Amino acid sequence: MEHPILFISLILQFLGLPVPHTLVGDTLLAKLVSPHMTYTWFVMLVLILAPKLTMGKIEMIPGKGQNFWEAVVDGIEGFMAENMGKEGARMMFPMLCTFALYILVGNMVGLMPGFMSPTSNLNITLGCTLIIFVTTHILGVKFHGVGYIKHFLGPIPWLIPLMLPIELISHLARILSLSIRLFGNIMAKETLLGILFMLAGAYFAPLPILCLGVLVSVVQSLVFVLLSILYFSAAMEHAH
Repeated sequence: MEHPILFISLILQFLGLPVPHTLVGDTLLAKLVSPHMTYTWFVMLVLILAPKLTMGKIEMIPGKGQNFWEAVVDGIEGFMAENMGKEGARMMFPMLCTFALYILVGNMVGLMPGFMSPTSNLNITLGCTLIIFVTTHILGVKFHGVGYIKHFLGPIPWLIPLMLPIELISHLARILSLSIRLFGNIMAKETLLGILFMLAGAYFAPLPILCLGVLVSVVQSLVFVLLSILYFSAAMEHAH
């Protein structure tokens, strides 16, 4: 969903770039400066600069900024360790922590007028989901080799004709589950906020939806990461 005014798009138009008025542009350059791409880069820039500006150099006696980021990192790592063990958490922490912070900030940036959540575009959520989907099966092959196929065959041989198609469909359904859930919730939040700001923005009507939007942003980032952890854990454990 595109807001009536997107600040980055206005800047790009001022620079003479072909900013598209649809979700995705027609030319390669227009695709690169589509709103969901520019606000993805904006979120990436925020995540790169915020720790540098608030933390600086790592100190033995941490300041407020270092305390905050240590609490964030430790909280995510502890959450992962509870659900997939310390070894799995240590291995997958860089990827899942990046997803957690990107999705959280990407969800919440759209709460500001003139900005949009990149996660309100299906291209972004589908891209994140495909990374999780491929990584899940890479982990399965890495930990079990050819024996990973046992995860799809069921507990006893005569159930294979029934279990194999069910398991294949359930794994493919994860792509829809992860991508559309995140996209649908954030797009609904964006659409509702856009309508309320246009109709009654001067009378604080959007304020309750803004508060609800913060909750939705946090919950959706947590759900995405939790489901990713469960998928990774299931791929790494032995088939029963």
